[in-house]
Amino acid sequence: MTPRRVLVLGATGTIGRATVRELVSRGREVVCLVRHRSDAARPRVPIGATERLVDLGDPDSLAREGLRGEPFDALVSCLASRTGLPEDAWAIDYRAHVHALHASRAAGVGHVVLLSAICVQKPILAFQHAKLAFERDLIASGLDYSIVRPTAFFKSLSGQIERVKRGKPFLVFGDGTLTACKPISDDDLGRYLADCLDDQGRRNRVLPIGGPGEAITPKQQGERLFALLGREPRFKHVPVALLDGIIATLAVVGRWVPSLAAKAELARIGRYYATESMLVLDPATGRYDAQATPSTGSETLFDYYARVIRGEAFAERGDHAVF
Repeated sequence: MTPRRVLVLGATGTIGRATVRELVSRGREVVCLVRHRSDAARPRVPIGATERLVDLGDPDSLAREGLRGEPFDALVSCLASRTGLPEDAWAIDYRAHVHALHASRAAGVGHVVLLSAICVQKPILAFQHAKLAFERDLIASGLDYSIVRPTAFFKSLSGQIERVKRGKPFLVFGDGTLTACKPISDDDLGRYLADCLDDQGRRNRVLPIGGPGEAITPKQQGERLFALLGREPRFKHVPVALLDGIIATLAVVGRWVPSLAAKAELARIGRYYATESMLVLDPATGRYDAQATPSTGSETLFDYYARVIRGEAFAERGDHAVF
C-alpha cells in the first residue's frame, strides 16, 4: 500500500525542502513538524505541505501540536543537529528522534525513512554516536525502516566558491588527495528518499548512497572550480598537523573555558572531514571503496558549481557551514 499521509522532520533544511517538494509532487499528504525558532527569516516548508510548529524535545508537544490524534502512514526524517556538538547531537540526532518514533508509531506509522550519514561507519564524534544510537533503536522498533546514509552534500563542498572568485587560493589539507567522495544534490537525494516509501527493496536496509560519476578528491574539486572560472589553479596546502595542534590547544584551555571546549569539538569535526573519505568503508580492510559506493541521480557537483557561478543557484550552507 502506497503511503498517503507522511510526517516529515527537518523540512526547512535544504534536503528536507527538496524531499517535501518531491513527496508533494507525488500526491502525498505531507505534514511537516517544524522546530520553534526565533529567526523570523527561517525557511518555510514548500507549497502544498502543512507546517506545524512543535517542541521536538517535548513528547507532549509532538502529540498535541504535531500529530493531533491523526493517523499517518510513514515518517520521513531529514532532521539533524545544527552544530554537531555533543549536547545538540544527543538532543536532536537521538532524543528528538526517539520522541518522534514513539509518537508516530502510536499514530499508526508503519515505515520510517531516516536520513543518516555515511560517516557513522567510523564513529569518533558525538553526533556520529548519537545517530548510530537512534539507528539501533529504529531497527529494534519492529517498524519497517530505510536508513539512508548519503555521502557529501553539495552545500558542504561549496564554501570556497566565493573565496576563489575573489582571487584567493583553494584550501586543501595535505596534498588534496587524502579523501574522496561522491557528492549528491539535494534534489537527487530528495527523490531517493521519496522512492524509499514505494520501493520494497529498500525496506529494512541500511542504504549508503552517492551522486553520479566517479569519486572526486578536494584537489579535483579545486581544479574544476578554477577551470569553470577560466583561471589557473592555485592551492594552499594546510598540514593536518596544524589542525592537531589547534585541537590540542583548545582542548587544554577548554577545561576552564567552555566556549573553547566547543571550538575544540568543532575542530575535531573539521579534522574528521579533512582526513576521512565519505565512501563505503570495507570493514575487512579498513579502506574506503569508491566502487562499492552506489550512485544515483543526474546532477554532478561540477554542474552545480557552474550554476552557482552563473548565478542560477545559491550555495546555501546555513547552520551546517562548519561541515
